[in-house]
Amino acid sequence: MLSEAPLPHVLPLASFLDDFFFLYSLAGVLAGAVLMMGYQRWKAAAYKIRLAEKADKLMDEANREAEALKTQILLEAKEEALEIKTRGEAELTEARRLQLSREQTLDRRAEQLENQEADLRKQQRGLENSQQRLDAGLKSLAEQRDELKTLEHKQKKVLEAVSGMTRAEAAEQLMKALDDELEHERGKLLLRKKKQINETIKEQSREMLLTAIQRYASAFTADSTTSTVDVPTDDMKGRIIGREGRNIRAFEKATGIDVIIDDTPGVVIVSGFDPVRREIARRSLANLITDGRIHPSKIEEVVEETKQQINELIVQKGREAADEVDVPGLSDRLIEMLGRLHFRTSYSQNVLRHSVEVAFLSGMIAEMLGMRGDLARRCGLLHDIGKAADHELEGGHPKIGADLLRRHNEGPEVVHAALGHHDEIVVEHPYTMVVATADACSASRPGARRESLERYIKRMEELESIARRFDGVREAYAISAGRELRVIIDSTTTSDEQAAVVCHDIAKAFERELLYPGEIKVTVLRETAFTEVAK
Repeated sequence: MLSEAPLPHVLPLASFLDDFFFLYSLAGVLAGAVLMMGYQRWKAAAYKIRLAEKADKLMDEANREAEALKTQILLEAKEEALEIKTRGEAELTEARRLQLSREQTLDRRAEQLENQEADLRKQQRGLENSQQRLDAGLKSLAEQRDELKTLEHKQKKVLEAVSGMTRAEAAEQLMKALDDELEHERGKLLLRKKKQINETIKEQSREMLLTAIQRYASAFTADSTTSTVDVPTDDMKGRIIGREGRNIRAFEKATGIDVIIDDTPGVVIVSGFDPVRREIARRSLANLITDGRIHPSKIEEVVEETKQQINELIVQKGREAADEVDVPGLSDRLIEMLGRLHFRTSYSQNVLRHSVEVAFLSGMIAEMLGMRGDLARRCGLLHDIGKAADHELEGGHPKIGADLLRRHNEGPEVVHAALGHHDEIVVEHPYTMVVATADACSASRPGARRESLERYIKRMEELESIARRFDGVREAYAISAGRELRVIIDSTTTSDEQAAVVCHDIAKAFERELLYPGEIKVTVLRETAFTEVAK
């Protein structure tokens, strides 16, 4: 019991210790809190410093990347500017070249117009001189006729006074005496008069033809079998030939024309007897050189486009010829056939220009004879229309032309003029004789025709026509002046073995049907081409 009661001097000490420990703990807590707060502030300050350093580093990297990007953009801009400048200079050079070409073309046309104007002035002076001579002759004839009438009247008066007879009595006695004396010479007199009449008719007809020819004196240009194409550089010749000659082979196959590339600088020659194919080849090659892209597929594309252009040109030439001679109302088919004559020659004479010339001469002769000039011009323009299709149909060009005109409802005079202008049938219409006369005038004037070229062209056409008779032959082209024939055969219907047989048969047909010096090489081409379009 005594041990459980606290001691009086122990209680204050215990209370002090409790307070001390409490205060000490509170001070420790406060010191820890202060330390913790200082640590947090130091940590936050260190974090801000790291963030600032990282931000500076990122800023530096961004600045370096911006500088690099800026440099790259400047380089690309300079390269693009250089490319634009180069392209602009090329376009300017091409524009200058085209301008120079146009100026040269205009100069040539101006020179042609000046020459034509000089020819017209010369013809006009000749016509005026002829008219003056004719007027002087007519005036002289009138004066002589008046003088003869006066002398005849005086002679009658003197005879009546001397004979003592009237005019009727003297005439009766004179005629009786003449009949008695000249009975045995009557036949001789008739022959002499007939001869004089024939000479007068020939002289008048000659004067009429000369007048018509003088009024229409057209220029004449002989076509050749070659055309030239200008090339800018000799390197272009190599591109035309192509790797291992594939481009030139594709071009010759597509056009049927022989391409000659020699050492002549700046020129490539296309050679062929068919003027239509030669013109297609010339224009196609010029377009390919201008375009610069020369390969087999492009060659085929350009040749097809050029064929369409030539077809349009044919129609244009036909319409121009009809308008030139004032022959309206022709059907579209006849206009097309007329245009084809622009690319046909007869003894080197352009058939379309020959037809226009015959039309003018026929009209002038008909008007001098009191006939219809418009109908004569129509007959003259269409008299050789059969030559546009004589290589496609059987028979001579007069018969082909007459059948063609009859199918297109032309008049009997026009049909008969085409059928009989070579004196092969009995003449039924006077216009046929007029056309035949004009045709002879146009063909026989100096320099109009050269027979050797006509024989050459007929031989080329005969070579191609014989080859086209065989089955499977799609196209046939005579090249190298007739020493070689290239035949394109249909690969879908003919095998290689059949192509070899066709080649042999064509060569044997030449041996049987043709007379020619030397040899003719026959080459048969059989190819298969596939084309797809990616869309």
